[in-house]
Amino acid sequence: MEPMQLTEMMLALRNPAGVPFYPIVFVGLGVLTFALHIFFVQLMLGTAAITLYGAYKQDSHWRRLASAMLEIAKVSVSVAIVIGVAPLLFVQVVYDPQWYTSNVLSADWVIGFIVIMIVGYWGMYYYYFKNGKYGANSDTPKARWSLILSLAFLLLAGWIMHSLTSQMLHPEQWASWYNPNGTMDYSGSKLHANNPWRYAFFILLAIPAAGAMLIAYRRFKSVRADADMTYLNWASDLGKKWLTYGSLMVIVPYIGWMMTLPEAAGDFATSLWGILPIAILVAVAGWAQIRLNDKDSLCNYMALPMVLVAVLVASITREVLRFVILNDAFGYNFFDYKVTMDWYSTGLFFGTFAIVGGAVLAYFLTIAWRVGQSNGVYTSSAAVDRMGTLAIWITFLWLIHFFVLGFVVWAQ
Repeated sequence: MEPMQLTEMMLALRNPAGVPFYPIVFVGLGVLTFALHIFFVQLMLGTAAITLYGAYKQDSHWRRLASAMLEIAKVSVSVAIVIGVAPLLFVQVVYDPQWYTSNVLSADWVIGFIVIMIVGYWGMYYYYFKNGKYGANSDTPKARWSLILSLAFLLLAGWIMHSLTSQMLHPEQWASWYNPNGTMDYSGSKLHANNPWRYAFFILLAIPAAGAMLIAYRRFKSVRADADMTYLNWASDLGKKWLTYGSLMVIVPYIGWMMTLPEAAGDFATSLWGILPIAILVAVAGWAQIRLNDKDSLCNYMALPMVLVAVLVASITREVLRFVILNDAFGYNFFDYKVTMDWYSTGLFFGTFAIVGGAVLAYFLTIAWRVGQSNGVYTSSAAVDRMGTLAIWITFLWLIHFFVLGFVVWAQ
């Protein structure tokens, strides 16, 4: 199929109703939410790997660290799943021709993705419920196989999403994938496109992410009266090494990704956008060596945001690459998407995100912070209780609005 025909095909597959707001907003939100999603994926993978390694070690520090990181891993996987819904919604708004075609071509894997995620999620929580907070002197942790199973299935889920995203960028091959050798393939049983270097880059960012968490963990726990500074300093030193060398190590798969880009990407690898993630990762490694020498400095809390910035830059580069391939090679420009302005739905979305999500998240973060900084059983203050009550009322009022709106639309 000629490039012009491919362009006409993709434009024909667009939603004729258009999008309810300016496309660039959806793309920007897609980049931001993808960065947050993949950051928590990396945090989950890194802390789960520490948990698994510690489960096979007899060293008291590793056992204790494994127990602490298990708490972070199980929360991170939940956050990653929830936030992961957002970039999927945004990508299907402006890239619906490419995304839905990719999904249809690999439909079995798309459906199986849900089952795979359930198994991965179940495996981590099964391990948690079998062991809980096992201590340094406890018996060998039980059901270690379930954590191995969890990591394997979660990595497989990542590979599926990676492949679906890669297939979006090859509209010139869609017909051959659907009709190989003149025979229609309705099965949806194949994943047709992937780049192991790209997959490895985003997965191995779990190393500096976990390192940053260990550094912040030490600083967070050090203010407690019962803090074991020998153990915490050991964890922080380990985290600094992972943050520094991990940031440099992931440059290798990134370069591999850039070197294996399709011809449609042109000279993207040597452009500013192609080089910027390398510069940011080097800067993170240098910052860690310069600013993290004082373990009691507040800069230790900045380790996690520094990694998040690096992930955000990589996410922006990923999005620019997608635009370059689809626009320059195939003439698909999301800026040209028809806009049918809908102020109500747009306002409702941002209001839900900022007010409902903000109130609930603020309460949860406040509770988590106060509990971690307190000795013994934590008792919330009146101000914190009011935050919780406010969050419940805001959520309740939003639910009422949701059902009332649904009834009004149904009645019309």
